[in-house]
Amino acid sequence: MAVMSGAAITGLPAGAGAVNQAAQVDIQLRQDVIHAGDVVRRSETARMIANILKEVTKDRLRLGPLEQLGWTTVGHVLANERYLSTIPGIGDVTSARIAGAAHALHQTTYDEMPVRIDVKRRSPETTALLRALRQYDSYRTALRHLDADRRLVAELKPVVDAVYRGGTHIAVAASDDEALRGVYAAMVRLASRSMAYSRSDPRSDDPWNDFLERAAVYFTVLAELGLTKQDEEKVHGDLPLAILNAVRELELNTDHLKVSLRGYQNFAARFALVQKRVLIGDEMGLGKTVEALAVLAHLRSRGRTHFLVVCPASVVTNWVREIASKTELSAHRLHGNDREQSARNWRRRGGVATTYESLGWYVNQSEYQTVECVILDEAHAIKNPSAKRSQRSAWPLATSPFAVLMTGTPLENRVEEFRQLVGHIRPDLAHNSPEVAKAFRRHVAPAYLRRNLEDVLTELPERIEVEEWLPLSAADVATYRAAVMEGNFMAMRQAAMVGGRDSQKMWRLLEIVQEAEANQRKVLIFSYFLDILSRVAAHLPGRVVGPLTGSVPAHVRQMMVDDFTQARGPAVLVSQIQAGGVGLNIQAASVVIICEPQLKPSLEEQAIARAHRMGQVQSVQVHRLLSEEGVDTRIVELLAEKRRLFDQFARRSETAASAPEAYDLSDGELARRILAEERQRFGY
Repeated sequence: MAVMSGAAITGLPAGAGAVNQAAQVDIQLRQDVIHAGDVVRRSETARMIANILKEVTKDRLRLGPLEQLGWTTVGHVLANERYLSTIPGIGDVTSARIAGAAHALHQTTYDEMPVRIDVKRRSPETTALLRALRQYDSYRTALRHLDADRRLVAELKPVVDAVYRGGTHIAVAASDDEALRGVYAAMVRLASRSMAYSRSDPRSDDPWNDFLERAAVYFTVLAELGLTKQDEEKVHGDLPLAILNAVRELELNTDHLKVSLRGYQNFAARFALVQKRVLIGDEMGLGKTVEALAVLAHLRSRGRTHFLVVCPASVVTNWVREIASKTELSAHRLHGNDREQSARNWRRRGGVATTYESLGWYVNQSEYQTVECVILDEAHAIKNPSAKRSQRSAWPLATSPFAVLMTGTPLENRVEEFRQLVGHIRPDLAHNSPEVAKAFRRHVAPAYLRRNLEDVLTELPERIEVEEWLPLSAADVATYRAAVMEGNFMAMRQAAMVGGRDSQKMWRLLEIVQEAEANQRKVLIFSYFLDILSRVAAHLPGRVVGPLTGSVPAHVRQMMVDDFTQARGPAVLVSQIQAGGVGLNIQAASVVIICEPQLKPSLEEQAIARAHRMGQVQSVQVHRLLSEEGVDTRIVELLAEKRRLFDQFARRSETAASAPEAYDLSDGELARRILAEERQRFGY
């Protein structure tokens, strides 16, 4: 028993009041979005019901008198419903039936109508929705601990009530000192909320610019609020009913997560937590990384601390960035020269990223740290049981209570490889399993979840952009230093790919192409440099069209595009970004790879627009290959600063939005700045 007093006590009512007020604001902002979404749905429904009523009624009603008046659509009928019975030749019974058919079609259309955001038709209703979405997302982002604070208010309600009644001291019964400190910390945290919560002023500028930059966030919020349609069966796949019910009953704790989840991502995280040892096979672009991070965040909220991410060296940087930007977990890189110090820090604090290459070193340490969840990315890399990486992965997978294998490569028709992967996490399911692909998938459903882009992203076509930050290999570093010494800026930009298979960028490019081909997707590869395109084409397997360059006549370019488009199955078109980025429609491609950052962002935008345009029926995945040190990093930083300054002084405008070249840096200015900095960095 202990007696508490002071600011932690007296400040409780104000803190609880601030939390409750913030919760009311949150509810109001949520309702504003739902109302605005409903207005958009009704507006879209009104536009869509411009259908000929005869097609709906199948000639069962006499519509000739209506057609003589020019009333040929459902909209006409609904607008003039009160006059129907006064039209010669239309009696009371027929007018009632016509009105009933029109109302039924309107209601059916509305019920099935998702919220659509059409950048080509920026209606006032949609603009109002985007404004409400931005304000709600901004508020939720600033107050991402609101849900946890609301639970805290509920837990401390007896204490708050006692202080309201005039109490200045509180007697607390706790099992030990640690529990007592926990109660006191909770009181201090709640008391501080009176200063933490305040509603920000809504922004009045055009919300379309923000939407174009963060469309995925907007669609995530729409899905979270139930304003987009989603096929539930496709979300949960072939799961047995008992498992499905258990997943639905689990409440995902997102206190340590900084981002919102789409419904299918939330489901995948809960599936992994309920089943504990699973293989997530969602198609590339659906966000398997954030699904895995949601699992770790939930486990952290339950007191678990040490997690291991096993991934190829080419994506270590991405994992470290994602952990830092999307969670409150600490990220430790067990790769490179500082891995021993990182390992010591991780043992004290928790959270980690490592590589297949470092796994042997990690497992063989005398101070091996038992982990509570293993995330194994690019899991198809351990399909061969005799490979060293498979053997090294076996130990942490076997000893961890939670394990999530991730791969975007479809496995349904490769039963033996599929069985090997499942065997790492659920040997009971892998043994004595069916040999037929479909039967095997149903058999391993308790451990396997796969969804395709078109199944769960109902607002498609969407543009999904991924920055692939990659380390320089030893060969890349040597080539890069030589280019810096020579003062050759263009050679610096190419250095990370001229090593062929010895370059991390080339390896990652081949991985992306291989996965895209496995998913029956066509790929566009853009580079500024002819030499890079030639090297890429030489390393690519399968059907390759190009290189399409500036020296190729226009009619031949179109022939190349036609060959690419008409190719059955997967294919790759390799193109110089200046040539293929303008004037061609290449909707057959749904994966775009840009080999290096361009000095003019307009070049990238134009190139991506070749695939992400009207007629595209698939989501478009854009992969930007970026080196995590050197010229790529500086180009990205300088262009971002240039754009920030442009926005700050010129604000956003229709002209700026339609002309990305407004914030391009001149080639000469950028080259001089970066070359000088890199020469200084290397001491030349």
